This record gives sequence, C-alpha cells and structure tokens, in this order.
Amino acid sequence: MIGIRKADERGRANFGWLHSRHTFSFGSYYDPAQMGFSRLRVINDDAVAPGAGFDTHGHRDMEIISYVLEGSIAHKDSSGNEEILSAGEFQLMSAGTGILHSEFNPSNSRPLKFLQIWIEPNASGGKPGYQQKDFGRAPGLTLVVSPDGAEGSLVIKQDARLYQLWLGQGEEAGLELAPGRQAWVQLVEGELSVNGERLAPGDGAALSGEPHLSFSAAQPVRALVFDLP
Repeated sequence: MIGIRKADERGRANFGWLHSRHTFSFGSYYDPAQMGFSRLRVINDDAVAPGAGFDTHGHRDMEIISYVLEGSIAHKDSSGNEEILSAGEFQLMSAGTGILHSEFNPSNSRPLKFLQIWIEPNASGGKPGYQQKDFGRAPGLTLVVSPDGAEGSLVIKQDARLYQLWLGQGEEAGLELAPGRQAWVQLVEGELSVNGERLAPGDGAALSGEPHLSFSAAQPVRALVFDLP
C-alpha cells in the first residue's frame, strides 16, 4: 500500500523570518490524520532568512535530524557543541534527558533551507548526543543513519535507517525491506517514481506491505528514504 502526501497539502507557517511546510502536525498546524508515520514524527521543510534563526530552546526524548539543502546552519547547544553545518551535511542530535540548542543562518545575504526531522527514540532518557557528517553525492542509496553505525552512518536510538538517494535522469535503484518494515520517501528535488507512483518535489510517500522499493528518476533526483519499524 502506498499513500502520497502531496507537497501543496502540507501545513504552512510564516513568521516572516521563517517559512515552513509541515508534512505532519506541528506547532499551530494540526491534522489528526497527519500525526506521523511509524516512529517518524516530524518532517519540516524550513527556509530561514539571512541573519535569522531559532533562539535557544529545549528538547528531550527525541532523535532530531537536520539536513542542510542550501546555505548553512550555525548550531550551539548546552552540551558544548558549537558547529557550522554546510549544504549537504546531516546532523543528528539525541535529546535524551534534555538539551538546549539554537540554530541560526549565519549569512547576511544567503537564505538557509533545511529539512528538520524528528524520530521517536526506542527508550527515554539517556545522555544527550551530537553527530554531524557529510555523506557526499554518490549515486544511488547511501546509508546515513542506522541503529548500529553501519557503513559509517550516524547512530540513532531507534530501529530505523535513513538513506540519501541521488539518481541521474533515467537511473534506477532498489531497496529490500525486511518483513513487517515500513518506508517513507521524501523527495527533495527532481521527478521520482516509487513502485510506480510518481512524486514531485516536496511530496512524500508512505509505504506499508511493500517488501521491495523500486526507484526510477524521470529527472535528476535527490531524496531521503526512511526504513522504519
């Protein structure tokens, strides 16, 4: 079974300095039919104005992934991490027992665009953690996040895996899912067919009972693929 979440059906938020599209219920946007998928709770498509950002705020018991699409993020948190994330980099912050952090666009002229992703952990508490890595642009599927750090991936506190997918026009790729697993595909750019269903930029696809995922690019593609319990 495949369900398509169209880009223009997502929730909206406009604070002037921040324009955001919410795949699932978040903040003032609430849709009881869109409360997440499996352990995937948030996918926010954020655009932050130059010199603006999120003031210091707190999280706990959540695995928070940021993927920078354009520009850069200046990150600072209560565990002493102070980093710059550039376009193409992934950040995984395990909130654990609690962490405070801020995120700003350090540029005075360039916008920042990134995906903010929340995944519920498989256990509450624990020491907060921070990881950051650029996985390049290798064609096909590259493992970015996993529970065991396989293939140099970032380690998440959940039985979940995240892949980045890069395909040139006309290229194909596939992914086998273990029995009982589900998948979410989020298209960033291009035109992608997933098991025969076509996605446009910003679209998401929820897949259940589909043991094999087949990807085909009608235009050059960048996407994220989640393998979920």
